[in-house]
Amino acid sequence: MTAVNDDALLLENQVCYALALAARGVIGAYREVLTPLGLTHPQYLAMLALWQHEPQTNRSLSDALRLDPGTVTPLLRRLENLGYIRRARAQNDERTVEIHLTPEGRALRTRAEHIPSIMIRRLGLQDTDLHELNALLHRLVASAEHATDLTADELKALGSA
Repeated sequence: MTAVNDDALLLENQVCYALALAARGVIGAYREVLTPLGLTHPQYLAMLALWQHEPQTNRSLSDALRLDPGTVTPLLRRLENLGYIRRARAQNDERTVEIHLTPEGRALRTRAEHIPSIMIRRLGLQDTDLHELNALLHRLVASAEHATDLTADELKALGSA
């Protein structure tokens, strides 16, 4: 059995390191599954959001994906070029562009329905593991988004006070 080293500055003890490795690994595992559908991981996330609620605006989709609208626009352009979505001005407000699924985009959902079970198997997770991990990650995201400014004591510990 390996001895535990509680040195707080060891690379392997850093949550940010473990999250970065996990994110790269999981997205890489998705890449092989998404390639037959002709989708990248960000495109898959956009399609998931659109399958869940449609039509959406660029802003609502950006908010759902937690991405800058400037990042979402080229993503939508590529999905439109693939024939999965169409963008059109909203009838009630010409300043707003709505994103609609095409028949091909709706049909893609049927092909994508197998992705979650394939990924659970590829990642070696049980359904309960996945639900627990997902809940923990959502709590972590919420905590990170609501992180407050450093306190005076934290600044002092960092030698900035």
